[in-house]
Amino acid sequence: MDEELKLQAASGAIIKKMLGPHVYAVVVKSENGLFAVDPEDFVIGRALRTEGAWALGELERFRSYVTRDSRVLIVGAHIGTLAIPISKLCKEVVAIEANPVTYELLTTNITLNSITNCRTINIAASDKDENIDFLLSRANSGGSKRVPKSKEFVYYYDDPEVVSVKAVSLDAYLDDKQFDMVVMDIEGSEYFALKGMPEILANAALLAVEFLPHHLKNVSGVTVDQFLSVIDPGFSRLTILSKKQVVNRPEFAACLGEMYEKGEGDDGIIFEKI
Repeated sequence: MDEELKLQAASGAIIKKMLGPHVYAVVVKSENGLFAVDPEDFVIGRALRTEGAWALGELERFRSYVTRDSRVLIVGAHIGTLAIPISKLCKEVVAIEANPVTYELLTTNITLNSITNCRTINIAASDKDENIDFLLSRANSGGSKRVPKSKEFVYYYDDPEVVSVKAVSLDAYLDDKQFDMVVMDIEGSEYFALKGMPEILANAALLAVEFLPHHLKNVSGVTVDQFLSVIDPGFSRLTILSKKQVVNRPEFAACLGEMYEKGEGDDGIIFEKI
């Protein structure tokens, strides 16, 4: 695994060097839309360049939850592969992206796709107003994150730059806290972000959030019980797509605790208010 990650980082760096120092991005026509992508990105960027799509299954799942009147909050929007197609289905999208380099691509892609109902914000979501040290991952820009508590190789294999970014509580930052759906993928900062948005969660009908045990352990340093403590009590049903499992609230802790102990993750577990 370590050698594979090293190869990805080296390959991305070579591609970027071959294209020349003035290449900002390459433009890809994909099933998600028209996207400017970092040529060094060997995950989402590579998938868009070589396969012409990214996470279409996730997009299809969310399609059934939104209407033309829906407002959607996406925390960790990356370059917009979800935010842009979702914005075409609903009333408004608010897209939060902490990585300042990725944020530039996000705003570029909003323009490329002529999207007018997506508000973009370059901040990190946390539980308080603060500045945090942040890794700008290169081979996997979607893996950019707050500096982990445990400096594992998987977070540093592509020699990320460390910068300071502004972090806020979304409840304090956003004037309008009424969102029908919240989608969150912020590489281990989920606990802090959720802790800082209880009012937003109280209003939402659905929360989709990445669940990776190594992020809970090594990035945020929290347990499953702590993670669940910041999930609004109104969310009564949990769907774990990777396990094809649906459980009610009394089973949340046991189910996610088992996944935590086994190191089993899911790109987007879904909490719903039923």
